[in-house]
Amino acid sequence: MVLSHQDGIALFRSSAPYINAHRGTTFVLMFGGEALEHDNFPHIIHDIALLNSLGIRLVLVHGARPQIDERIALRQILPRFSHDKRITDAATLACVKDAAGSARAHIEALLTTGLPNSPMHGAQIRVCSGNLVVAKPVGVRDGVDFDHTGEVRRIDVHGINDHLNDGSIVLLSPMGYSTTGEVFNLSHEDVATQAAIALKADKLIAFSSHEGIFNQSGKLLRTIERHQLEQLYADNQIDAEPTVLHALISSVAAGIPRAHCISYEVDGALLQELFTRDGCGSLVLEHHYEQLRQATIDDVGGILALIKPLEESGALVTRSRERLEQEIEHFFVIVRDGMIIACAALYLFSEEHSGEIACVATHPEYRGKNRGERLLDAIKASALELGLQNLFVLTTLTAHWFLEQGFVQADIDSLPTSKKELYNFQRNSKVFRLGLC
Repeated sequence: MVLSHQDGIALFRSSAPYINAHRGTTFVLMFGGEALEHDNFPHIIHDIALLNSLGIRLVLVHGARPQIDERIALRQILPRFSHDKRITDAATLACVKDAAGSARAHIEALLTTGLPNSPMHGAQIRVCSGNLVVAKPVGVRDGVDFDHTGEVRRIDVHGINDHLNDGSIVLLSPMGYSTTGEVFNLSHEDVATQAAIALKADKLIAFSSHEGIFNQSGKLLRTIERHQLEQLYADNQIDAEPTVLHALISSVAAGIPRAHCISYEVDGALLQELFTRDGCGSLVLEHHYEQLRQATIDDVGGILALIKPLEESGALVTRSRERLEQEIEHFFVIVRDGMIIACAALYLFSEEHSGEIACVATHPEYRGKNRGERLLDAIKASALELGLQNLFVLTTLTAHWFLEQGFVQADIDSLPTSKKELYNFQRNSKVFRLGLC
């Protein structure tokens, strides 16, 4: 897609809040050996260099399974597995060292590229690696000796933070070292997950052959809570790479605030996921202390109590109980300990493929915690499912908030015909629109 000059400027400006939010944070990026061999991988490296230049602390964890398989085949070694783990004998370990070392050198070389007229020109990125992962042997399980196959025992947090504080990118390979001087073959998802947990990273970002996590009907799950993902996975209702799923679930369960799944095949997926409102992959979160859901008839009293002060101040149009009961299916609510603390509604204008956002309200004691943004995200997701192309809102007091969410001011004539006929000129509300596609 080629952007016009103005589109490019608008995109750059809209990314500014995310640039500010991400500066100084720690991200662990996880990608398998398949990603290294894909034609898009150099573009991923360019995007990683950009993140580094924006002050994001980066730990890269790479895999090497296809490269190991290739070397095993060339040396005519019989591959052995048990419990979904590779059994690493001495001959296989030599292949692991060769493959992991070559993969690491390939990544380091790409991160060092600085040719004129290239995205990496002038980057001067330092890449640090080494004995930053302490490993232990898997041992003998059900009578099977896994030999040099290991698990992460400890991450050298102090050493990694020293490199990150110096502005370097840390690169971790799927190998670990023991205090007795042994080398162990590790899974890169184990290394990435344990590194994210030990570093208390702000994000774990897993690159996958999938564009994200899909349910059985083929719908991309853009945002999903961990417990929901675990249940869907247990019920075999998920289409995603198992190793990626395990990393996402384990990291969020251990306290990582956000875990993302994006495709290594899509150019710019990393930047789109991090610097646009809607992203392009899947985001996994821990279960919210507060529940966001569609409203039911039992919520009418709570919504009325929430919006009454705003109606009295003139910020919202007055709604009777009868009207609210009739329109309750249009509402979304956030509930905290049984109390409705925020709400918003979506009204459809199907002929114009448009939707109106109305009655956006948050309890005064719970403002400033992105609850409005969560409601807006839920409404946008619902609107997209319904095939809407744009959203609009009429407001007298919250214009700046809607501008911050990407809406643009519009005139009354842009409203759907039926809505325009009901416009209250005495109230003189401002109109704002947001395109969805």
